[in-house]
Amino acid sequence: MRFNPKARIDQSQVEVRRGGGGGGFGGGGSRLPIPTGGKGGLGIGGIIVIVLFIVLSQCVGGGGGLGGGPGGGGTTSGAGDQQASNECRTGADANSSDACAIDLFTTSVQDYWDQAYPDQTGEAYQPIRTVRFEGSTQSGCGQASSEMGPFYCPNDQQVYLDTTFFDDMLRGQLGAQGGPFAIGYVIAHEYGHHVEDLQGDLGRIRTQQGAQSDAVRVELKADCLAGMWARSATRTQDQDGQTIISDLTQDDITRAIDAAEAVGDDRIQQRSGGRVDTDSFTHGSAAQRVKWFNIGLEQGSLEACDTFAARRL
Repeated sequence: MRFNPKARIDQSQVEVRRGGGGGGFGGGGSRLPIPTGGKGGLGIGGIIVIVLFIVLSQCVGGGGGLGGGPGGGGTTSGAGDQQASNECRTGADANSSDACAIDLFTTSVQDYWDQAYPDQTGEAYQPIRTVRFEGSTQSGCGQASSEMGPFYCPNDQQVYLDTTFFDDMLRGQLGAQGGPFAIGYVIAHEYGHHVEDLQGDLGRIRTQQGAQSDAVRVELKADCLAGMWARSATRTQDQDGQTIISDLTQDDITRAIDAAEAVGDDRIQQRSGGRVDTDSFTHGSAAQRVKWFNIGLEQGSLEACDTFAARRL
């Protein structure tokens, strides 16, 4: 996969932070029992899954009134956070830096939804920010760090990503093949949660664990929405009308699917050395995640991605 070197990163969509710390994660939520699946204990991947669900669970009791996004409030940097300058500007930068790739994928994903969301819903898409940080930072859902993985916080409507996640966890401990488009899948999945937030899906969670639970339905829909973006990724443009992604191969798509498989509940439970316990699923199995990513990729519609309407996932 190659970015168009002339494509321009929309820096208004990205906030870069350095430093930070302090505070606990939760923002009003409560920690859930961690499904170990046996005597092997839980690896870092399992911790990521649980914490991502805790973030998502903020919506259950929170509901509306969420601020944030470009031009709005909602940034909740702690006293130790420092906003840093962003040196990522073009597709050439994104081709040589994962951090800059995060920024340009953000531009691509939001350009897609800026067109697709009103086309399919009749309502305007509301752009938000990606907070790219190192170490730890404060979010509207509590303290964020690389150990928790990327997440969308509905309390301030921002996506949080530590730049070390993709090297330390996605490619390493989570066992995915990696590659630039795998980064794109992760970002598109988190922005999928924002689209779900706009549609009111996050407030529909009633059952929090299990292979057919509402929590799993929300996660699988986000995978499907990521597939929708992947279907049209090479047609997304920057503010000047420059194509953002100039070269995308089947291998790139395969790597995105591989990343989806790597974060399936069953894969993470197996990696932790335990048995697969479907009753404790919060994100869906590897097969389910691939299935719904492919539905979005092949059909490209919000209607097809409606996991809440599906009898079986």
